[in-house]
Amino acid sequence: MFVTLALAAALAIADDGYHRCMKKAVTNPDFAACGTALVLRRDAELNRVWKAAYARLDAPTRQALLAEQRLWIAFKDKSCGYWKTGSYGREGQTVHFYTCRAAAIDQRIAYLADIGNMIGPDRDKDIATRRE
Repeated sequence: MFVTLALAAALAIADDGYHRCMKKAVTNPDFAACGTALVLRRDAELNRVWKAAYARLDAPTRQALLAEQRLWIAFKDKSCGYWKTGSYGREGQTVHFYTCRAAAIDQRIAYLADIGNMIGPDRDKDIATRRE
């Protein structure tokens, strides 16, 4: 799990728009705006991947995944809150909170993309490849 979170955090931090924004940022509100934009971009990607994966599912699987997604959204909305407590200073509130939230979203993107890739005409080939 730690490796997955570290990878997801690296993906979030690899966002070019985030880096450009952070280079220009001077104040805490600037840093928070960069983080907010990062999370919004990751949410947009999550929505794109969700729609693609969901569209390929049969009705019972859609229902199950929709229930799971609703629970995950509740988790996401609470995730990384420890950074916002002030215990980690303003940097935790204006920088680390957003990269943590983006990492959580990136993890879900990877999960949903994997589901989407295992469904469809190449499903059996994909599963066989994963087992090798």
